[in-house]
Amino acid sequence: MNCIGFPPSIDDNCHTLILGSMPGVTSLAQQQYYAHPQNRFWPLMAQLLEEAAVPLDYNQRLQMLLRHHIALWDSIDSCERDGSLDSAIKNEQGNDFTALLANYPHIKTICFNGGKSAEAFKRYNKALLARTDITFHAMPSTSPANARWRMEMLAAKWGEVIRP
Repeated sequence: MNCIGFPPSIDDNCHTLILGSMPGVTSLAQQQYYAHPQNRFWPLMAQLLEEAAVPLDYNQRLQMLLRHHIALWDSIDSCERDGSLDSAIKNEQGNDFTALLANYPHIKTICFNGGKSAEAFKRYNKALLARTDITFHAMPSTSPANARWRMEMLAAKWGEVIRP
């Protein structure tokens, strides 16, 4: 199946960028980041940002991140993949982070939601990794496929970087 990613959720105030790899089947079908009900991304963000609850409305979820100056995108723009597993991704094309960072110069922290996100970013953005004004953080995936990381473990690790 040919997969095309989403545009970034970002504004001029964002200082942190969270990158997934490529949306899974459920997310692509719903055209929403982290739409699979078992993905822990949205509950984790609500907890770390000290929100009362995860907003039910998708646009409110994006606004929750933007209120805290957090942008959302993916390392991969397009690929071929059967199913949702990152290990099934083939023929990937990276997103243009040189242009994104030129347009949004306040981004100073980039978090990779899982190993494939970090791997793809590093493959296509070697020059950006040399920048000293941006910190890069490889984080454990919030995907249900990463079952060995319980929610409290995710919160402890992600909480080192994501704060209200």
